[in-house]
Amino acid sequence: MLTRLSSWSRNVQSVPPNYVLPEDQRPGGDVAAPVCKDIPVIDLSQLSGLDRVETIQLIMKANMDLGMFQVINHGVPEELMDETMNLFKEFFNMPAEDKAMYYSEDGTSKGFRIYTSSMKGVNTWKDSVRHICEPLEDNIQSWPEKPARYREVVRAYSVEVRKLSLRILDLVCEGLGIESGYFRDELSKFQELLVHNYPPCPEPGLVLGVGGHTDPSLLTLLQQQDVYGLQIFKGGQWLGVEPIPHAFVINISDQLEVISNGKLKSARHRVVTNADIARTSLVTFINPSLESIIEPEKALESASEPQLFKSFRFKEYRDIYFANLRDPNDATTLDAYKL
Repeated sequence: MLTRLSSWSRNVQSVPPNYVLPEDQRPGGDVAAPVCKDIPVIDLSQLSGLDRVETIQLIMKANMDLGMFQVINHGVPEELMDETMNLFKEFFNMPAEDKAMYYSEDGTSKGFRIYTSSMKGVNTWKDSVRHICEPLEDNIQSWPEKPARYREVVRAYSVEVRKLSLRILDLVCEGLGIESGYFRDELSKFQELLVHNYPPCPEPGLVLGVGGHTDPSLLTLLQQQDVYGLQIFKGGQWLGVEPIPHAFVINISDQLEVISNGKLKSARHRVVTNADIARTSLVTFINPSLESIIEPEKALESASEPQLFKSFRFKEYRDIYFANLRDPNDATTLDAYKL
């Protein structure tokens, strides 16, 4: 079992060998890669009248070209975002004995767990907390009672982020020309919250916080702290994603690429570390039910755009994805399902 990174990393002057990536996978000088200028910041308060058409066009162009955009004025209260972020920082800073009961490397056994993860045998520079948030009432009893108001705050946050996710999915429906509400119910049944804590790293060029990957979910919503770390792969290089206070980064994920018949692109991204400042991020995954059949929507197929992906159960895809955690140079699980 790995010792939690946050419990010892502040006392080291160099990166331990089991955290050092092979030379061809290290971020090196790309730790401070230039910010990608093509990721739009969408103001969701502009969804009325003629502005609605233009806003949806901006979203769809970002989804087709990058698989990523940011949203502001999105309806999730800023005070709640700050309170949730501060609560998780407090959680990670609690004494080790208060967190020990939640430590688990078994990703299927608990509705809540804390763990330190690895990638192809090399450890990544972070500690993580994983929640199952939806169905809420089935899982909330597994959540911690410390810090105070933990369940109350995280419950409120999960509910508000879910509302935002369904709103965005309905905008995607509109942009694709399919019926509103297409992604509700089974295709968005399960919601997970993954919180990463990235302590300062003495040698950021040798490690990654998260390796290059696409997400296996339907949609991903990320609340960044105001600390640089997220990068997207575009045009053969890694570029930074600007941290905007109180914005959400929206990632198109693998299941949405399949259902859109390849019109929308699952965003390939990673996280780098820095030497001076800890970074915390809150990641919400919107997932289909495990038994959902995932396949391209027939209305998005044509003679000129035939079916691009095989049909599969989401559980099958998810099992394969997590059994084959990849390094930054591997193909994605999605490639195995292309026709």
